[in-house]
Amino acid sequence: MQATKKRGPKGSFTAPFAMLSPVATWLILLVAVPLLYILAISFFSTDEAHNIVMGFSFDNYTKLFNPTLLTIYGNSLVISFLTTLFCILIGYPFAYIMARTSPFQKTLMMVFLMLPFWTNSLVRLYGWRTILGTNGYLNSMLLSLGLIESPLQIMFTREAVVLGMVYVFLPYMVLPIHSVVDKLDKSLLEAAGDLGARPVRRFIHVTLPLTASGIFAGAIMVFIPSLGAFFVADLMGGAKSQLIGNVISRQFKEAFNWPFGAALSIILILITLLLVRVYTKLGGNVDDLGVG
Repeated sequence: MQATKKRGPKGSFTAPFAMLSPVATWLILLVAVPLLYILAISFFSTDEAHNIVMGFSFDNYTKLFNPTLLTIYGNSLVISFLTTLFCILIGYPFAYIMARTSPFQKTLMMVFLMLPFWTNSLVRLYGWRTILGTNGYLNSMLLSLGLIESPLQIMFTREAVVLGMVYVFLPYMVLPIHSVVDKLDKSLLEAAGDLGARPVRRFIHVTLPLTASGIFAGAIMVFIPSLGAFFVADLMGGAKSQLIGNVISRQFKEAFNWPFGAALSIILILITLLLVRVYTKLGGNVDDLGVG
């Protein structure tokens, strides 16, 4: 009787690599190589014909201390902070109610929340321009009601940019908060109630701390993309509310100064990594961000 030949240690050694190789190849080609290319050219320069000239230099990074750029960085951080704040103030009650309603109502609210994703963000933002423009529906209604004497300047302001950001990124705040609220152990709230805690106190001392991880995850998922959402600033803010994403876009598409645009991109990536690091230090889970 011929004995069955067992697979040696070689097969078990190569099997994990055979399974990981497509993923590893994908990450190397589409993530690692582009990032390394951006990092490399950020130390190069351009000639008069906008060709990239190889030569190690920190000139692109020293330009980042230009007062105009620092102002744009500060403006980007302020707009991203306000966007995150308003998304929390609007998204948390929405997510809480959605998690506490019946399955049918929850499904209905989820559909309405995800429905805007079926349409391109640019098209939806153009819709806001027809509402908030000088001759838009809002000004026309206020004028017809006699509440204002002349049209309000709503578009092309910082407030309009924040409104557009909140409109685009609100679902990214609602979903992680809804996830943690939905998993919240109701027996803890009942125990707090039995001990005499009123609803407000139960919310502050039980619900809010137990759902803080969802708020942190949502804040990261809103704050980081807000820094580079240049299309929202272009459509809603015009030239008055420029973000760092607008500067990067112009360096690649109009100024053809790719090395300087790459240096700006590297700084934006470092800010993103710093925020993710702060998030994990505060107890957040990277898997909740969908990047783990």
